[in-house]
Amino acid sequence: MTTFDDRERAFETKFARDEEIAFRITARRNRLLGQWAAGLMSLTKEEADAYATAVVQADFEEAGDEDVIRKLVSDLTAASVTIDEAAIRRAIEDQTVEARRQLMSSE
Repeated sequence: MTTFDDRERAFETKFARDEEIAFRITARRNRLLGQWAAGLMSLTKEEADAYATAVVQADFEEAGDEDVIRKLVSDLTAASVTIDEAAIRRAIEDQTVEARRQLMSSE
């Protein structure tokens, strides 16, 4: 039975590590999205940092990306930036790739 117990622990450890990496990639992606949107809104460096943090926190409202998309659409529209949801979804894809690249190169 020890072999099966060891295998089970190994799978649990791998699952936990994969989930942690996915969380870190999403958090970094959201920070990058916040910085991208802050650039579109012409925010100062301090405002951009605060906004990026707000975007990361917005992701905790519900599962999935819809809460982040809603925040970005709302904030960009309020700042008179003309952008559609499809462009934001493309930015999410681009920033996910960049976040993964940054995370993998830092390890």
